[in-house]
Amino acid sequence: MPDRDRNALRDGFKAGIPFAIAAGVVAISFGVVAEPVIGEAAAMTSSVFVFAGSAQIASTAVIASGGTVTAALTAAILLNLRYVPMGIALAPWLRGGPLRRAAFGQAMIDASWAMAARGSGRFDPAFMVGATLPAYPAWVAGTAIGVFAGDLIGDPETLGLDVLFPAVFLALLVTGELRQGGRAVTVALLGAAIGLALTPFTPAGVPVIAASAAALLGLTGPGPETDDPEIEGDPVG
Repeated sequence: MPDRDRNALRDGFKAGIPFAIAAGVVAISFGVVAEPVIGEAAAMTSSVFVFAGSAQIASTAVIASGGTVTAALTAAILLNLRYVPMGIALAPWLRGGPLRRAAFGQAMIDASWAMAARGSGRFDPAFMVGATLPAYPAWVAGTAIGVFAGDLIGDPETLGLDVLFPAVFLALLVTGELRQGGRAVTVALLGAAIGLALTPFTPAGVPVIAASAAALLGLTGPGPETDDPEIEGDPVG
């Protein structure tokens, strides 16, 4: 591994620790809620193999409200559709064969993807992987705590655990993307307006997907160009 990638991986790991802590606490909340709905084994299996907090929480909520497994899977798929445009944005900065590129794709989660953005459409894949590394064990461990010690924890909402993820992403938005001003602010405001307008009338997950359409405004801007040697490679294609 080149020194630059090794350094980016280390820096990403350090940057990802605060999010991992928040993810672990939210995972406790998920474990507490999921255990009586889908059982210990299903809750743990979903965190180990799915590792998609919003999709896991949404699908569990659908089942808890009396929905079918098909409806739960549909909700999960709708929420995870956001990874399609995210992956398209990341793809030009990945090098190597299909397996290597797919491995980077598996390491893409919302927070690490956002933290790896370098502006003007640029991404640092090694930093993204590093930022994801502490989140996975934190999510699995948090789920286990919630599943097996839920009776000792009580209702997660009374402790405010349900607002951790939104708070983390708001902090990422304010301290990162919004500093670019201009179009970034426009996209953020438009996305927020779409999400708020749809939330009272649509199922969970739909406002998130619809709000992400605001990011299409970025298609009207310049392509991902950079002279920065600290970013892995040049855009492909």
